[in-house]
Amino acid sequence: MESRVLTRIAAIVFIAFAVTATVIEMTRQEGEPSQARPASVPHPPVDSLRAGQRRCQQMGEAAANDPVCLQVWSETRDRFLGRTPDTAAPRRTEER
Repeated sequence: MESRVLTRIAAIVFIAFAVTATVIEMTRQEGEPSQARPASVPHPPVDSLRAGQRRCQQMGEAAANDPVCLQVWSETRDRFLGRTPDTAAPRRTEER
């Protein structure tokens, strides 16, 4: 036989093997988990800061003048920078 024929036969055998392995893997069923799943999934604790951020986000441009949103953003900034309210730098207010 010619080498071209042998190459084609080898390619066909390889493709057939790959398709068979794929079908076997796709039809394999997972076994039952060894531990029973809990009846309910615990919900994460409610973060009031997160709720305030969402509220301010929904307000749009009006949030820039809302004192509650300004406080929420201040707390968010302090949390991001790892500052506690005691170590947060006092703000300077400039009069115009």
